[in-house]
Amino acid sequence: MKLILHLSQLNWPSPPGRLGELLADIAGLADGAGFDGIATADHMWQHPMMGGPEAPCLEAYTTLAFLAGHSRSLRLLTVVTGVHFRHPAVLAKTVTTLDVLSGGRAWLGIGAGHYQQECGGLGIPFPPLATRFDMLEDALEICTRMWMGETGEGGAFAGTHFHAERLLNVPQALQKPRPGILIAGGGETRTLALVARYGDACSLRPGPDIPHKLEVLRRHCDDAGTDFERIERTCAFAFSPDDGGPATTALIDQLRWLGGLGIDTVIGRLDGDDPRTTIEHLARHVLPAVEDLGRPDRPTVEQPMRPREDHAS
Repeated sequence: MKLILHLSQLNWPSPPGRLGELLADIAGLADGAGFDGIATADHMWQHPMMGGPEAPCLEAYTTLAFLAGHSRSLRLLTVVTGVHFRHPAVLAKTVTTLDVLSGGRAWLGIGAGHYQQECGGLGIPFPPLATRFDMLEDALEICTRMWMGETGEGGAFAGTHFHAERLLNVPQALQKPRPGILIAGGGETRTLALVARYGDACSLRPGPDIPHKLEVLRRHCDDAGTDFERIERTCAFAFSPDDGGPATTALIDQLRWLGGLGIDTVIGRLDGDDPRTTIEHLARHVLPAVEDLGRPDRPTVEQPMRPREDHAS
């Protein structure tokens, strides 16, 4: 089982002027310990579950670029970018830039988005959910096309909400055939169908319905002609270990439970006042205990996506 550290909250007892130092320490510790990756939440205001709008919140991709400069092997992604925040061509360019400058470590984490209050407060458009799903499909198509081929020449595109005359992307991303794509959500009609068509990873909520969701995903993969076994199965969770005591034992048992349900990778929020201590506890006690969970033989065959037919302009 792979573990990704999720920096979903920054309300540690550290003043803004020391956050850079703290994040550099986090990246170095995570890199050295062998965690698979590090993720940022993509919000403009802190989510109510993490302290609300008045709690600290950093822009996601700037933070990932900083973390890239203080690490060498960590996968870098958001969990996740709401499709309404950025024009998809700008998003593809941002992830490409992160991939190039990090030596090929960037992933696109994306979803339909939520948290209407931050958008209303800052004046960011927040369309209805059905519209955001249409935007998400357009965005996945645009990003995929901008990552096609060596030249990054994805042609023209006429979608439901976005249009482009020339999807040129130079320099191209280092990862081939493209950076990985994680699509968050367990919606059985639209989200999991998009995972099957465009994704390399799903992101499900922890719960006993995970096997059912994976079976739905398998059916969508069959319909799309996608190898279900190559889809990475991730789940968001909370990491609150102690130094080898009851909390650590409980966390290991929970991770084993998730592995038994079919989860490969757990994306864990760092709880506690000092994330460095949490990372050290995880590295010392949890990583060794779960390394044999999941699907060590999961295929990693690079499978290029098939562009969809454009909508009529």
